[in-house]
Amino acid sequence: MASHSCLEAERVNGGSDRRRLTSRASAGSSPSAHHPAGAGARFRRSRGLLPPDRFTTRSQLAWLNSATSRIGTTLDLERTAQELAEFTVPRFADGAAVDVLESVLRGEEGARWTGEGIPLLRATALCAIEELSSLEPTPVGETYVQTEERHETLLHRYCLRQGKPVLLSRMRGDDFSRVAPTASAAAQMRAAGVHSYLAVPLIARGLLLGSADFVRGRGTPPFSSTDLALAEQLASKAAVFIDNARLYGREREHVVSLQRSLLPRATPVTPGLRLHSEYAPSTAGHGVGGDWYDVMALPGGRTALVVGDVMGHGLPAAATMGRLRAVARTLMTLDMAPERVLARLDLATRDLEDEQVATCLCAVYDPADSSYTLASAGHLPPLLLDGRGAADFADVPAGAPLGAGVIPYDPIRLKVPDGGHLVMYTDGLIKTRTEDLDEQLERLRSAALGLTPGSLEAGGLVERAPAGAERFDEAVLLVATDSPSPRDDLRVWELPKDGRAASVARNLVTGQLSAWGLDELADVCELVVSELVGNALRYGNGPGELRLWRGERLVVEVSDTGPDLPQIQHADLSDEGGRGLQLINMLCRRWGSCRTVTGKVVWAEQNVPGAQES
Repeated sequence: MASHSCLEAERVNGGSDRRRLTSRASAGSSPSAHHPAGAGARFRRSRGLLPPDRFTTRSQLAWLNSATSRIGTTLDLERTAQELAEFTVPRFADGAAVDVLESVLRGEEGARWTGEGIPLLRATALCAIEELSSLEPTPVGETYVQTEERHETLLHRYCLRQGKPVLLSRMRGDDFSRVAPTASAAAQMRAAGVHSYLAVPLIARGLLLGSADFVRGRGTPPFSSTDLALAEQLASKAAVFIDNARLYGREREHVVSLQRSLLPRATPVTPGLRLHSEYAPSTAGHGVGGDWYDVMALPGGRTALVVGDVMGHGLPAAATMGRLRAVARTLMTLDMAPERVLARLDLATRDLEDEQVATCLCAVYDPADSSYTLASAGHLPPLLLDGRGAADFADVPAGAPLGAGVIPYDPIRLKVPDGGHLVMYTDGLIKTRTEDLDEQLERLRSAALGLTPGSLEAGGLVERAPAGAERFDEAVLLVATDSPSPRDDLRVWELPKDGRAASVARNLVTGQLSAWGLDELADVCELVVSELVGNALRYGNGPGELRLWRGERLVVEVSDTGPDLPQIQHADLSDEGGRGLQLINMLCRRWGSCRTVTGKVVWAEQNVPGAQES
């Protein structure tokens, strides 16, 4: 190629040794766990494995054609860059480095650098023969920043600012300092016998993504104009693969962001429970989209917990998940029993146009007796830890997945000791490619037993679970811990089923409100409890249980065995009754009713003075 005087003319423009052409720390070191071929690690190859040769026209075409199958094997941007570096060594060059603009790695659009100084480039991949192991690279993964010791190189001046290649066929004199970013790196290049340098920009679809530069050392011919043309063609192919990975990464990030936005952003007050929830995207490209969880505060201090998994991945699964979560949340906030929620969700799933199928596990926690009522639609069983060193899976009838049209669902009720844990999760937490389901579940149980209560509640199970950090499907984890603290905010009483019930209920309520320092709520609460007990006597075969809960609001509820839910009636002036619920509706913040296994519950809420509204 032309001498150094051609450097600053037309297309022959500047480059760098730069920092990445080096070896692994040891010949026996293993590749990176994330990048099987060793991206992110220092890479060593001996020239003796495959000596570089001069390309014939035919071999050039064959070599370029093989690049299609060896570069871009995944949609991981860093891995693609590493494949480009490894593809060129030692056949084309003795050392290769690939840098990618920091903006591209963040998912932004690439652009020609026109600012001052050195653009933000991240050392992304390298590969070199063993003889060049003494060169000084910037560690892979670090951003190259201009300092007093690091100056602008020909690569920055031409490849990045103008999008043109750089060729120094025979390096002499100050060529090393113009290529290397530091005086020390220039000296190392000279000492290692580097004599020829080539750099090309990585441009795809009109966007500058980064650069690739190559060197040759002792015993190899210098780069020629033919080599430059070959490198440009290779860079054009590789840039498309890198840009595909960039675009895919950006779309995946959008899906993950959508997924996270569809999940709860805050946890409500959960009397008697401490909760830890976690959403973990998969490390695989396709594993995003359909897992969700939800936590809802119910009347009477109860808490609803839901975990679900839509079959499939990507935006369609995320959209279906959002719709099902909205339906489930609406049904649960109506205080419906878990099995009835699943039956309604099954109908809603069958109405979806895309005919999706999902699994779901619903649980309602009652702090009055530390019990859970659970129902499952084809979901994996929850793990129950008693807090004393024992753990087992709850025997919840699995039921059919949502959308299968096989109902009803069967609930179970189980009690949890103080400090016990209920672990709800999706299958991404345990799925592996080699073990069957029973083995995966047993490994999950063992992992949970191996954690301290604090680690379990802090989410340590995500990394200790069978799928581990390399899970190929997304996962949701919801850990509910029964709080051993006294439950002074909840009172439950059995009422007589005769005419004394209303008087007894009023006395219980007013006495408890006085003990709580809420006497100002007593008048309204007396009226409300009288109406609720009266309705139970008239329409519900007598009252059963009276519950009073003090939280962000004051909730009073009365249960009975009647089948009919109360409704507000239009009462004429001459009617003797029919105004009780109208009074409750006017005096309370809200009221409602729900069916239970034995009948129904009717409840009403009042605002608590000084309590923060949620």
